[in-house]
Amino acid sequence: MACRHSALQRGLLAAKSPTTQGRFGQLFPDLHAAHFGRSDDETRNNLAALATQMTSPFDAPKDGPDGEESGMPALYTYFGQFIDHDITFDPISVLTKRQDPDGLTNFRTPALDLDNIYGRGPHDQPYMYDDKGLKFQLGEELTGLNVTGAHDLPRSAGRGLIGDPRNDENSIVSQLQGLFHRFHNQIVRDNANFSFEQVQQRVQFHYQYVVLNDFLPRLVTASVLDELKTNGQFDKRKFKFFSWKKTPFIPIEFSVAAYRLGHSMIRSGYRLNDSDVTLLPIFPVPTKFPDGLTGFKTMRQGWAIDWARFIDIEKRPYGTSEEDGASAEPDPNNKRRLQLAYRIDTSLVDPLSMLPDSVASDDPKSLPQRNLERGWRLGLPSGQTVAKAMHVPVLDDSKILIGKALDEAGADEKPVPIAEIADGVFANNCPLWTYILAEAMHHQTAMPIAATGGPATVNTPQLGPVGGRIVAEVLVGLIFGDQSSLLSKDPSWTPASGADFKLKDIVAYALGKGPKLH
Repeated sequence: MACRHSALQRGLLAAKSPTTQGRFGQLFPDLHAAHFGRSDDETRNNLAALATQMTSPFDAPKDGPDGEESGMPALYTYFGQFIDHDITFDPISVLTKRQDPDGLTNFRTPALDLDNIYGRGPHDQPYMYDDKGLKFQLGEELTGLNVTGAHDLPRSAGRGLIGDPRNDENSIVSQLQGLFHRFHNQIVRDNANFSFEQVQQRVQFHYQYVVLNDFLPRLVTASVLDELKTNGQFDKRKFKFFSWKKTPFIPIEFSVAAYRLGHSMIRSGYRLNDSDVTLLPIFPVPTKFPDGLTGFKTMRQGWAIDWARFIDIEKRPYGTSEEDGASAEPDPNNKRRLQLAYRIDTSLVDPLSMLPDSVASDDPKSLPQRNLERGWRLGLPSGQTVAKAMHVPVLDDSKILIGKALDEAGADEKPVPIAEIADGVFANNCPLWTYILAEAMHHQTAMPIAATGGPATVNTPQLGPVGGRIVAEVLVGLIFGDQSSLLSKDPSWTPASGADFKLKDIVAYALGKGPKLH
């Protein structure tokens, strides 16, 4: 069965009028832009002060649990990045000048159709596929202690030959891209009579199902998701804010603010496999960690990912013997533990304040500062203004806290009220991105963790009535807006393995460990 939407508009779009396809836009075009200073220089200084407060002190990568961890396996952080690359690609830097949000062009199809995987398809990009045009080409085999069957991406001059080059920007999302190649190839093997288009649709449906039934419920409070449903099913008639006349677009309130929640979920580093040298920071740290997980280069041998460290495809230890009172030394098996994403809060790890040139070639190098400046230059309203427009409770300044969402904060870890930063310029005037993160800190759910030992649940902040509603309406709306999607073609569809299909099942199946998918 052909997937018309994807078959016609996979990959980078041709240079058409931005009024017909691929535009960014606004959910609240009538709201006034927030101002954070009397001049551009003063505004940048104030936003820099807030960005500094939102940056945690340096904390070396670690194997053991810590207070910032949520109940979400770490792979959900990078799955979120993967989704972002599927729906948006704006090659124009908005840090260089003020931009008209309605004039920004999105050179990615605004749909969850995996064009970041399929590119323009086997006819236009045959080098990505085998000689039959059915399976993806895999790169050279990767090694990793106690890891088998892993492959790098196919490469030329070190760069991945893939549908979206951004999916090579770090070692984790790069190998996740490779997993989706293997997921597709495994469906080809299990369904010998399927055409390429039939396989592609199966992959898209499983992916969209996971976004709707696994990814969103982990990020967004159940009360917000329930408001978008009728009899347990998403209902586009319940949408209040995301609507379009002809084709869906990407709202800047989503792309520049709400969906940047994942930046707060990033750990300072990750262990890739059993080797002692694969506990690595996300970026190199001069004088401390010369190696980091930055991408756009041939994957280093020995760095193959043991996926059970990132997603709960098997039980892994959680605690340490020190915590159990048995020894002052960590449990030697603790390095094999399931790593968990950090909590959604108003704190980002220190390496994100020093982005390498391969990620950010221009200043500022601080990711939180870049996010804040981008929102200001695009004229985003304040969080309080958006909350009022959505008719939901507005957070008082005393509840907009900048820092970590810890259960028990030490004396030097207590969050700072936002009104105390930059001489009060953010009082009742919080940048939308920061407001959404602060809102999540007040909507925590006890989320179970899939590990042996340790606590059964961990308090996990989730997006609330502003951030959650924006993220849910946009992601679900983009699926409704694609005429070839699961919700448009077969809204009652469920995977053959059962309705409880999750991201971990995509991973297990790609590794050849799951039941056949038809």
